[in-house]
Amino acid sequence: MIRALRAELRRRNFAGREVTLAEGALVGLGVTVLAARGRGRDAAVLAGVTALGLADDVLEPRLRTAGHPVSKGLRGHLGRLREGHLTTGAAKALGIPLLAGAAALTAPAPRNGPMVLADAALAAGTANLANLLDLRPGRALKVVLPAAAALALPSVAEDAARAARDADGRALAVAALLPGALALPADLREHGMLGDAGANVLGTALGTAAARRLPVPARLALLAGVTALTLASERHSFSAVIAATPVLDRLDRLGRRPAPVPDPDPGTAA
Repeated sequence: MIRALRAELRRRNFAGREVTLAEGALVGLGVTVLAARGRGRDAAVLAGVTALGLADDVLEPRLRTAGHPVSKGLRGHLGRLREGHLTTGAAKALGIPLLAGAAALTAPAPRNGPMVLADAALAAGTANLANLLDLRPGRALKVVLPAAAALALPSVAEDAARAARDADGRALAVAALLPGALALPADLREHGMLGDAGANVLGTALGTAAARRLPVPARLALLAGVTALTLASERHSFSAVIAATPVLDRLDRLGRRPAPVPDPDPGTAA
């Protein structure tokens, strides 16, 4: 059974190397367990996000192997949903915002109606953005980890209600930071990858932490940035943009293994 599960989680990455999605499942488990030390409701939300991502990781290749059409991108999944077909990606597109909304609704005060919706959108959008970045080794983690470290820093809250919300945000940031940091070496060495399970749960924890800790103007600005990047991803490849930008390309390749050198053409080899 263990051997079958390991085989189920094996994938070929962009360079043709064999990696395992077990990394992402373990990251999801770690984030959930650490979040449970704070608020059980947040842990339940993160467990649900991990389950949705893992289902997409496992079921989508099966559908492709069986010859079923597989949609790509948020627009593709929602298009299939309008046609009456619920893809695993569409299940995530519906399920993660609902779970993020539950986290926003049950967050400690102070909160108000419009900002509950904005906070849910921020958490769901960050989950999707982290997944969009997980196309090269270490790329998503290089974005998530510095942001989580910044949100984990202590601060002085003005009142008890604000302090409780701030403490929850710090706990969620730490819950994303520690498993993500532990996963980084294996991710860079291309032994494993986050997949949907790991990227989505890290993004959700990070977005929820930002919603708990940041002031309203900063949250709205961050939501606008996440939305703009998500819409841009439907038309432009992040990998192409990064490769064409020297500074981003150097950061993207930092710590990664060199790309494999293709074998010479047998017909021209000496």
